[in-house]
Amino acid sequence: MNAKAVIKKYTMVIALVVVFALFAFLTKGRLLYPQNMSNLLLQNAYVLVLACGMLCCILTGGNIDLSVGSTVCLVGALAAKLLQVTDLHAIVVILACLAVGACIGVWQGFWIGHIHIPPFICTLAGMFLWRGLGRVILASKTIAVNNKSFLNIFASYIQIPGLDDAKKWSALIVGIAVAAFLVISVFTGRASKARKGYAVDPLGPALAKNVIIAVLVILYCNKLANYKGIPVMALWVLAVVFIYAFITNKTAFGRYFYAVGGNEKATKLSGINTKKVYFVAYLSMSFLAALSGLLMAARIGSVNGDTGSSFEMDAIGSCFIGGASAYGGSGTVAGICIGAIFLGVINQGMSIIGLDNNWQYIVKGSVLLIAVVFDVVSNHKTGKAG
Repeated sequence: MNAKAVIKKYTMVIALVVVFALFAFLTKGRLLYPQNMSNLLLQNAYVLVLACGMLCCILTGGNIDLSVGSTVCLVGALAAKLLQVTDLHAIVVILACLAVGACIGVWQGFWIGHIHIPPFICTLAGMFLWRGLGRVILASKTIAVNNKSFLNIFASYIQIPGLDDAKKWSALIVGIAVAAFLVISVFTGRASKARKGYAVDPLGPALAKNVIIAVLVILYCNKLANYKGIPVMALWVLAVVFIYAFITNKTAFGRYFYAVGGNEKATKLSGINTKKVYFVAYLSMSFLAALSGLLMAARIGSVNGDTGSSFEMDAIGSCFIGGASAYGGSGTVAGICIGAIFLGVINQGMSIIGLDNNWQYIVKGSVLLIAVVFDVVSNHKTGKAG
């Protein structure tokens, strides 16, 4: 693989490194403080979760879900209200809220997949509907979330007595274990491909990539070790990321999302139920929006009528910045994770240096536009064939 091919393949990774280094310089190193590095994950957990669901929608043809921010508000409001006025256990409340999110997904998935209502129109209606219901539940007030069981499930930190004292060594141990797994996986993956008779890529580039990622993982976990350790919220995010990476890469149904986005007519003629693909895409999106609502309620400690505002924009932006095609049919979970981290670094860096909020919108909008233009130009597309 020549230098030009490497640069094209890892464009967003290189851009992420450059942006991170830039803001580390502009903030005079404050971005690298352990607390800020921990907050980088916590403040973008909802983006990573939402982006996984949004990717499935975008893969089906560049479709998006505009209602996810409102779903976050509705589910967060419901959780806060139930915890405030009932004696239900936190787990029961969580399951009930996730069920509500699934019901929203069934509702929207039915209209989009089976009745063929355009996703933009259907989810735009949902954006107003779910936000309104959330504000009705809240009665235009802010409700605090104080239930300790609920907060422990989503907003606590992993700490091992006797091991995690001044420095949370468990975080560093986990980082080293993950780093070792990344390096070993290069060799096991090559061996597996060789046994099956598949072509094996050169060892050098693959090993170098994973070694770099492994070093970054250890450095990041060391930062967490110098703060409060690994947040439980990180486990929720990693679970969602790994599940959706497995679905899109290793399962037949996951490949259907790509097939529908690539050529829906050919996919239908091949015997694949495209209605089911659309239905599942929007069902999973609303379910993840419900999970994000719970994560946000726990992290912020309160819910109001504006909770979740513009979250759909962050999720959509992460997907497009991370390489998902505006026309559907291409994109990866790894890519959207890079896109979400990219946006997170920009948001946190701009906040630390005190950039006016209006300018922050301008910067984020410009980055999104550049990402979409790059996608269109690099793929030589002028539109999607009908």
